[in-house]
Amino acid sequence: MNIAYFLLPKSRTAYLYDDYTVRQGLEKMRYHGYAAIPVISRDGKYVGTVSEGDFLWSLLSDEGGRRATRSLKDLEKLRVRDIFCEDNAPPVGITVSMEELLTSAMNQNFVPVVDDLENFIGIITRKDIIRYFAEQQNPSAATQRMRKIV
Repeated sequence: MNIAYFLLPKSRTAYLYDDYTVRQGLEKMRYHGYAAIPVISRDGKYVGTVSEGDFLWSLLSDEGGRRATRSLKDLEKLRVRDIFCEDNAPPVGITVSMEELLTSAMNQNFVPVVDDLENFIGIITRKDIIRYFAEQQNPSAATQRMRKIV
């Protein structure tokens, strides 16, 4: 099965640029209501995924070995690229198998997809992956569901 069938293209995906301020990133995540969102560079390369937890931890800073809360003004200076941890949502190529895609989706809500040049081209949601495997287990249910839609 070609995973491009499940791809939600970049043009329909919410993402952040790595040079956005933390405040801009928070505003966009709040607007869309996401728990995690892909981060790309201005030239379209996938950089990583930032989560709510990354934003929460960025509100605390270590100043002189002690914790201090950052002000809203501080969040205007801090960039999204500075707050996310090692990427726990590695991207996959467009030629990956469905089984590999399932493995990638086990620990994240979506799987970022890149082309051969590491350009971000979209995401595949865990919901779509689960639906695919559920339909493989019970193809008649999928057929009945499609009849109701049409």
